[in-house]
Amino acid sequence: MNLVKRGIDILLSLIAIIILSPLLLIIAIAVKIDSKGVALFRQGRLTENGKVFTMYKFRTMVENAEQMGTGLFNYANDFRVTRVGKFLRKTSLDELPQLFNIIKGDMSIVGPRPPVSYELGEYEDLSDEYKRRFTVLPGITGLAQVSGRNELPWDEKVKYDNQYIDLFKKYGILIDFKIIFLTIVNVFKMKDIYEVKEEDSEGLSDEEIAKRATDAVTEKARSSQK
Repeated sequence: MNLVKRGIDILLSLIAIIILSPLLLIIAIAVKIDSKGVALFRQGRLTENGKVFTMYKFRTMVENAEQMGTGLFNYANDFRVTRVGKFLRKTSLDELPQLFNIIKGDMSIVGPRPPVSYELGEYEDLSDEYKRRFTVLPGITGLAQVSGRNELPWDEKVKYDNQYIDLFKKYGILIDFKIIFLTIVNVFKMKDIYEVKEEDSEGLSDEEIAKRATDAVTEKARSSQK
């Protein structure tokens, strides 16, 4: 959005990488020991103006998890999440590799979270409201995340994301600092980690949970094209 924001992103990310480098190494080793597969998970995500970039995360699920169970969607006690993965998700430590995405210029510290490249359907088919959230770089955290994280439906996330764009125009980097602070608070509280709450998924099969989640995204896609 501006050079000040980009400069602060790079500075804070570099400091974090240097300070956290021993932790990053320990996590990578723990992921490898805990289950078969790579330590660093790479996934195509949608970014500014509908472009796709490769986002980094520590792997928290078994290999090829997207082809199992509920696919993209996860829920409490998801059998695909590894032992180390459960801890990483609760503490949000799985997101730390995105500091390198920030250095590369793919992401910002604060901004709309980037969806999986095919999660929302074709970018060209999205409504203007949905496309607006893609006029800025995605972030590790954002206003939607401190307001509900994965608990929010997509329509609500988009409203918060666009509200953030307006707030940044008004308050500049100050709104980023506030969101970073609220993110730290939420991480310690371990709030709203899963897309489908445990009480909602209790007693349902993986197929039923996947259908419920898929139907929600399909309904979003239909409403966004109206």
